[in-house]
Amino acid sequence: MTITPLKPTPSLVEQVCSRLARQLRDEVDSGDGKLPPERLMAARLGVSRTVLREATKRLELQGLLEIRHGSGIRAVNRLHKPLSGSLSILLPEPSERLRQLSEARAAIEPEIARQAALKAKAPDVKQLRGIHERLLAAETHDEAVEADIDFHRTLARIAGNEILKLMLESLADLGRESRRVTIGNVGRQRAIDHHTAILNAVAAHDANAAAKAMKHHMDEAAHDLAAKAKTKR
Repeated sequence: MTITPLKPTPSLVEQVCSRLARQLRDEVDSGDGKLPPERLMAARLGVSRTVLREATKRLELQGLLEIRHGSGIRAVNRLHKPLSGSLSILLPEPSERLRQLSEARAAIEPEIARQAALKAKAPDVKQLRGIHERLLAAETHDEAVEADIDFHRTLARIAGNEILKLMLESLADLGRESRRVTIGNVGRQRAIDHHTAILNAVAAHDANAAAKAMKHHMDEAAHDLAAKAKTKR
């Protein structure tokens, strides 16, 4: 008699996670993100509230849910959250964290700019221009930082590579810290000049010029961070 091995089956919690994960992405894209009450969701899925709670906790850790006591559960798109949290543990020293951030951005952002230049459509360029205008009009340091981050985030979206987009988003929190240093030290005019060059290259669909402009942008940012680190010694 031949005995064949049993195929492992997902646990009930894993099945609920899988089912909800597919639906949550649609909810973030097309709905308000708010999920039904726990009791109702458990009934619809045909599982106990204990199973549902375990599943939602896992999905929260994965960045797909936000659970707030008193206001319910909401679908979010924070898939970068697990990696972002790991970086502060792996690199507890702020200056070293920012140095390695610069290296990582220098490795991926020129390629993002290149792909964005190849793939950008008229609405994409219009959106980039709008974000650039926000940087020009920013009245506070925080507004300038957020406009800067949105510019790079939008380039990643236009590039159309979900892996690159997720990697960049995972670095966004550190990116805020980095930009506060660079914009704080040299002002935002240089960021404006660099973004203008990148924007013009993307609008012209000049992939090489976009990558070159982004590399220059990253090199200057790395130089600013290194100079700042030296002054603290």
